[in-house]
Amino acid sequence: MNTSAGDGSPERAGYRRSAGSPRGEARRRELLERVTDDLMVNGLVDFSLRRAARAAGTTHKVLLYYFDGADDLLRQAVPGLRERHIGNAFATAAQGLGGGTLADRVRAMWQHLGEEDAGLRRVLDQLIGLAMYDPVRYAEPGREVSQQYLPALLSICPEDWSDRRRHEVAEMILATLRGFLVERVTSGDTAGVDAGFEALIRALEREEAAGR
Repeated sequence: MNTSAGDGSPERAGYRRSAGSPRGEARRRELLERVTDDLMVNGLVDFSLRRAARAAGTTHKVLLYYFDGADDLLRQAVPGLRERHIGNAFATAAQGLGGGTLADRVRAMWQHLGEEDAGLRRVLDQLIGLAMYDPVRYAEPGREVSQQYLPALLSICPEDWSDRRRHEVAEMILATLRGFLVERVTSGDTAGVDAGFEALIRALEREEAAGR
């Protein structure tokens, strides 16, 4: 990721963010939303403050008034992408398809993830790769990703399960689906991913049946 200001000089957060007024906060959110929209279209690669400023319709100096630099802007934008992703997927999962079992909810969620906006999927896939390539810079967004997913996964587990059991199963679902998403993008083996997903569904059905 290029975190220079875009004019050949190192980026410096020479302006303090406006955090005191409702108008300033509204402006910050507006800028962040525009940058987030740009990430969905153009991805994380070659992200810079200059590019963010063009997307927001302003200058890099204005962005430095509200944010502490390109890395700070990215850290704030990525969770917004995940919230869009997670909100849609788990709203669908909560409804289920043809029933209310955990397996039904996960199947509904997976179907929605497969139909997610291509730009959004590309950014999320890039984030996974960048977190492995440059953990120092991207480890924090990666941790935030997991922290955002787990509460939603815990919420679709059966209410009568113990906290420990719900956490174990939620972690299993998270790790498995994340692996399927990476495999689908890197290998293109959709048949293999589909087979693996059906095995996950059977495992969830057995897990839920064991508690009855």
